[in-house]
Amino acid sequence: MKILTGYLAPSAGTARIAGVDVMADRIRAAERVGYLPENGPLYPEMTPLGLLRFFGFARGLTGDRLKTRIEEVIHRCALESVVEKSIRKLSKGYRQRVGMAQVLLHEPDVLIMDEPTSGLDPNQIREVRRMIREMAANRTILLSTHILQEVEAVADRVILISRGRVVFDGAPRDMQGEDANLDDAFQRLTEGGA
Repeated sequence: MKILTGYLAPSAGTARIAGVDVMADRIRAAERVGYLPENGPLYPEMTPLGLLRFFGFARGLTGDRLKTRIEEVIHRCALESVVEKSIRKLSKGYRQRVGMAQVLLHEPDVLIMDEPTSGLDPNQIREVRRMIREMAANRTILLSTHILQEVEAVADRVILISRGRVVFDGAPRDMQGEDANLDDAFQRLTEGGA
């Protein structure tokens, strides 16, 4: 994920995001991707509105386009009631929504999310899963998680990597196969170690 998002350079081979080589054309690749790390870069002293303006300017959005995109992501992420509150005072669930709004602001083709439901309560998890399923209708979402319930809830395809090698690539139901559940399948495929 760090290579695809440009945080690390590959030591060999090629990494592409939406067909763009991340090393050869880093800026164009960054325009196509939205990245939500597990603990996203939110500035606690800012409001969600201020943060969205800041990142919008950083992404080259201005004027009516910036205003429209901010309004759209605030609505999509249900931030209307907290848009003027300090991020520091928001619950973890609302902070996650602010992070989601920030990565959607420039309308990326690909979203990369690392543990998007980590630390959320059951209602917040349900809401984030709903948002992920909605967003997947018109973009690719790469979700990194060790929580197999997330896989069952939102994934169409699973790529399981164990000890640096792909050990499974397919649908969640195919991963489960004859096993009683995904936990057992994970155990079998990783031979006890991830």
